[in-house]
Amino acid sequence: MTAGPLARFKVIDLTRVRAGPTAVRQLADWGADVIKIESPDGDAGLGGERHGPDFQNLHRNKRSLTLNLKSPEGLDILKRLVAQSDVVVENYRPDVKFRLGVDYESLKAINPQLVYASISGFGQDGPYRDRPGFDQIAQGMGGLMSITGLPGQGPVRVGIPVADLTAGIFAAMGILVALLEREQSGLGQWVQSSLLGAQIAMLDFQAARWTIGREVPEQAGNNHPTSIPTGVFQTADGYINIAAAGNDIYRRCCEALGRPDLATHPLYATAKARSDNRDALNAEIEAITKGRTSADWIEALNKAGVPSGPIYKMNEVFDDPQVKHLGITRTVPHPVLGAVEVIGQAIELSRCRGPLVFRVAAT
Repeated sequence: MTAGPLARFKVIDLTRVRAGPTAVRQLADWGADVIKIESPDGDAGLGGERHGPDFQNLHRNKRSLTLNLKSPEGLDILKRLVAQSDVVVENYRPDVKFRLGVDYESLKAINPQLVYASISGFGQDGPYRDRPGFDQIAQGMGGLMSITGLPGQGPVRVGIPVADLTAGIFAAMGILVALLEREQSGLGQWVQSSLLGAQIAMLDFQAARWTIGREVPEQAGNNHPTSIPTGVFQTADGYINIAAAGNDIYRRCCEALGRPDLATHPLYATAKARSDNRDALNAEIEAITKGRTSADWIEALNKAGVPSGPIYKMNEVFDDPQVKHLGITRTVPHPVLGAVEVIGQAIELSRCRGPLVFRVAAT
């Protein structure tokens, strides 16, 4: 296995379920030496069955060690590992780490250079500190469910655990920042992320519409809330996405659709007019797109400089030639499952490409 760019770092993984394992996986994929600490009862079921796709995906590239941290012997082994490690990541409920004696201050006393990362549902302090965290709860409290779904449909969760995943990715970024800072100070520090904080950060411009503009965003369904026309349109054999944001792209879209008059129509000529009359404009466009196949429209629109693309089912995603070209999946051997295909990283480095062979989750 080719050593990745993080190979010099040793990471102790105390996490379970999803947000924490996601954070550690970012480090493991780039070569960090990760030791996943498992309870005597095992962690399967907290991320799916051990040989199931979820568990294998979350815990690839990690080594495994079973310790009973409630016993003096198990805790002593962990502390000896910590003394030789660079990073500890945990996602216990805030009070649990103190009860076990594996909180930041306790481990910092053993290793002042330690970067200690905590991921929680709502933060390490505050009125909701002790509440159990769960992705869908964060999606609701973080505002995402109020802007997802069709207008008037009622709140809708997103189809992936976005709060879990982004809390993990933010934690990994915080760990890397702390490791960089340690090169100057020589000291570690406590890195914290939460599902609620990550979810709010991911609202991006939708949140800014409130914090700056005092506008409460509503559900817009498949329509982009501010760039119109952008949405899903039916074709002769399915559906496609069209993104015609801005006057120039909108004009090119109208020409590609064979309706240049729509670009100057008083109901649609300006961004405000298109926003005020979005439903009517969408109906005009869909009446046209129904006349040709999805493939025809995708080719014609992109040729005209109008972003357009298919709406794939999961199996279709991985059959796409550009997806194959990106090399986003890797096929690796597994001692029980045989050859398995895993999702790789979504970033590339020109020199450092991370491990060429993945270590899948242990049996």
